[in-house]
Amino acid sequence: MERVTTTAPAPRRTSTSTWAVLGLLGVTAAWGSTFFLLKGVVERVPVSDFLAVRFLLAAAAVWLIAPRSVSRLTSAERRSGVVLGLVYGGAQLLQTVGLQTTSASVSGFVTGMYVVFTPLLGALLLRARIGRVVWVAVALSTAGLGVLSLQGFAIGGGEALTLASALLYAVHIVGLGVWSSGRSAIGLTVVQLLTITVVCGAAAAPGGVVLPQTGGDWFALVYMALVAGALALVVQTWAQAHLAATRAAIIMTMEPVWAGFFAVLFGGERLGLRVVLGGGLVLGAMYLVELGPRRPEDQDVAQEVGGVTHVGPV
Repeated sequence: MERVTTTAPAPRRTSTSTWAVLGLLGVTAAWGSTFFLLKGVVERVPVSDFLAVRFLLAAAAVWLIAPRSVSRLTSAERRSGVVLGLVYGGAQLLQTVGLQTTSASVSGFVTGMYVVFTPLLGALLLRARIGRVVWVAVALSTAGLGVLSLQGFAIGGGEALTLASALLYAVHIVGLGVWSSGRSAIGLTVVQLLTITVVCGAAAAPGGVVLPQTGGDWFALVYMALVAGALALVVQTWAQAHLAATRAAIIMTMEPVWAGFFAVLFGGERLGLRVVLGGGLVLGAMYLVELGPRRPEDQDVAQEVGGVTHVGPV
């Protein structure tokens, strides 16, 4: 009698893109957790000073963990890191200056417009085809941002500067999709962080750099440097080597949802209808791009090659 052997099916492995999505969600949670921590800190410490020290600490932390990461980069990758750092640093400063003459809620909504700019830049610069499902997800996430943030809206100089920062954030997202790879993620992060430090330090230098004076302010600074700065940018840089740019932008609109969650959990705010409705719209957009049906024409700014996303020539 012939012996029949059965083999248990191998456990299903989680795909790299799934880990990238989860990592990016963790990044948005880190960013969202900073809002209630920073309440009042920037009233005591100038924003450009705070940002310069924050990104310097973040760069030092990543470099100490992987001191040879930058030397392993090619000269082209180092140049790419400098460009990305200049773009991101410029976006931070424009957003900060714009916030001085506009409300935080309007600033949050206008900054979130990178979710619209990202596919537009992909289509214009990379000649990427944007499918209907992606555009519906962009519209849903934009509507969700509006519900979460807006309580009146007026166009002025602050809003214009913030809109320019949103455009730069979109450039950064698309640029990471083009230049990032799993191999270069840490080194590219260090170069970006050092460049951002130089940009913010140049803005802080004329009046001298002011440091925090209280333990609570130092805690906020160190947390933002190590968790919401160093770790978040490493994960974002790695994740965008495996995700399409527009897909990443839609996932990153979870930041204000997390901000609302932490404000309710730790900041004593009430869970209102706006948070529930706006968060639901953003989650609906994520469902479309992550779990909804996919067709070839619904691919956005990327093409999958060997399990790694490459956007145009590297």
